[in-house]
Amino acid sequence: MAKENILVVEDEEDIQELISYNLNREGYSTICVGTGEEGLEKIRQIMPDLVLLDLMLPGLDGLRVCKILKNDSKTAHIPIIMVTAKGEEADIVAGLEMGAEDYIPKPFSTKVLVARVRSALRRGEPQEDTEKVIKRKDLVINPGRHEVLLRGSPLTLTFSEFEILRLLAKRPGWVYTRNQIVNDVKGDDYPVTERAIDVQIVGLRKKMGKCCDYIETIRGVGYRFRDDI
Repeated sequence: MAKENILVVEDEEDIQELISYNLNREGYSTICVGTGEEGLEKIRQIMPDLVLLDLMLPGLDGLRVCKILKNDSKTAHIPIIMVTAKGEEADIVAGLEMGAEDYIPKPFSTKVLVARVRSALRRGEPQEDTEKVIKRKDLVINPGRHEVLLRGSPLTLTFSEFEILRLLAKRPGWVYTRNQIVNDVKGDDYPVTERAIDVQIVGLRKKMGKCCDYIETIRGVGYRFRDDI
């Protein structure tokens, strides 16, 4: 089985070495670069399976790199994990809003790093078509193909947006708390704020356009997919 390729975009050499050593030991193949510009160039060359991206980079910063990648149809599917010393909620939310799948604040545990990488790559793997296609009025969700059609046109969603939509649409009318959504999409005890879930919902609704009201906010509780759809 071929090794998954991981690109590390990090300007501190000691952190590059730490990440590379631990991921190589787990059987992954890593390439390290030190600037955002180098990161974009290398990503377009090798199309890695995952990008570990520092936010505080010289020149082109991590948020801008993330935005460029997620706005390009050729690279939008590549999962991005932010590795950053900026642990403030606003910075985390900004990265998630740009389309990053995950974040790891520095200093970090190497065990946590490997677990997050493994989880992100697993979410990106093609799944067997064991779950039925979900049809809700103008919306069709095919879990096996990881595909969403809205009024016949495909929606380009991040992994998290897709899983949130799938979760809600499976049981129309059922209210899910933010914590339940986190546990279903990311796994138990995932350290993400409720605000981050709200950001994912905002992004999902924006992409759904006129059908954004399919997802209903239940004040003080969470979200549900309308059962009259």
